[in-house]
Amino acid sequence: MDGSSGCGAGGTGGVRRRRVRRRAVVCGVALAVAGAGVPVAGASAGVPEGGLAYHGVAVMSGGTMEVGITPVNHGPSAVADATVRLSWSVPLADRQELPDSCARTGARVVLCRTGALAADGVGERTDLRVRLRGAPSEALLELSTAWGGAVVDRDRVDDRQRVLVLDTGDAYFF
Repeated sequence: MDGSSGCGAGGTGGVRRRRVRRRAVVCGVALAVAGAGVPVAGASAGVPEGGLAYHGVAVMSGGTMEVGITPVNHGPSAVADATVRLSWSVPLADRQELPDSCARTGARVVLCRTGALAADGVGERTDLRVRLRGAPSEALLELSTAWGGAVVDRDRVDDRQRVLVLDTGDAYFF
């Protein structure tokens, strides 16, 4: 190209026609890409909106943590299914017995299905017991939505919890 900016033609003769065609293609692609990032008014209309949150309790004694989680949907739309991620600041023991709705996915992470949640509804409680590696005096438990079905959650703050649980046998509510 002739070094000029913009999508106008430059140069002369046969060279000019090739440059014009190239610029038209390049400019058309650039406009299509630029237009793809522009939000369209009402584009989120029709997309179901949920508001997932998790409430529960955690108790640790002798290096074993018991966690009870109740999912809540504060949104105006039902959620067909969701997955909550539980992660610990210390590794879990190698062998765990988890509920059928839960699966271990890493040294410190367990995922659990919530099941269906009605609009503005409370789901089924999930109780699990995990053994932590070693004998930690405390562990940080973090909960967050790993998957929220096909709903949009505009307020992601309430679906994240952080709870410092001491190995005292005391209950910590979240």
